[in-house]
Amino acid sequence: MEENAVGRIAEALERMSPPPMPAPDFTSAAAFVWHVEPDRLEPVEQVSRVGLDLLVGIDRSRDTLLENTRRFAAGYAANNALLWGARGMGKSSLVKAVHAEVQASHADLKLVELQREDLPSVGRLLAHLRSAPFRFLLFCDDLSFSHDDQHYKSLKAVLDGGIEGRPENVAFYATSNRRHLMPRDMIENERSSAINPSEAVEEKVSLSDRFGLWLGFHPCSQDEYLAMIDRYCAAYGVEIKEETLRAEAIEWQATRGARSGRVAWQFFVDLAGRHKVALPG
Repeated sequence: MEENAVGRIAEALERMSPPPMPAPDFTSAAAFVWHVEPDRLEPVEQVSRVGLDLLVGIDRSRDTLLENTRRFAAGYAANNALLWGARGMGKSSLVKAVHAEVQASHADLKLVELQREDLPSVGRLLAHLRSAPFRFLLFCDDLSFSHDDQHYKSLKAVLDGGIEGRPENVAFYATSNRRHLMPRDMIENERSSAINPSEAVEEKVSLSDRFGLWLGFHPCSQDEYLAMIDRYCAAYGVEIKEETLRAEAIEWQATRGARSGRVAWQFFVDLAGRHKVALPG
């Protein structure tokens, strides 16, 4: 009787468990998005990105990340990278543009996007990537943690890899508005209320130390903002008088109360539409 009951329980658990994920066909695309429930890697036919030459005002970060990615794609030592700083200054655009640039000469370099809320599943994802004959940039956009967020523990599986170590064919690139991946006021609050202030948030703050590359992105100047728009106009064939363009662009950023690469692109989209110019999706 007991054996029958155990058998029924085992069968019920088997029915409840999701089937194992089939081996991904990494030859089907250059980029993939990781989803859970059920686990799957969905190919992205066309990545939304801009060309590397259209990213203005971030030359040092561009060159550093490009060189690191080229080394990684060629099978040499390379660092995980944290791109942090001002909103709308091209952090995620740079990751996608660098991948496209390097992938053109290293076809086995794949981009895999992982959502922050799916970090607890990263061990299962790494198991699939580890055994594949490709090299992967594992990309997490807008990464940050609150004071009670436990997802940061899963991130260590990517950065440190436990006893197995991080897969040799995986590098982790993340973007964040915060250098230490958590709000500064939370850092100070936990330090002030902890029994041992020096250790209160060390575990979380030290996450950023596990990235070999820290690339900072800072608010752009008006000249850089206008240079971005000039570059877009030249690239997409939009012709407009310089004084008109300057006046409209400055008015646009004034109404937005901000000046960034994102605001420059949003202005240019509006400008291109008014000039009946189609842009890639």
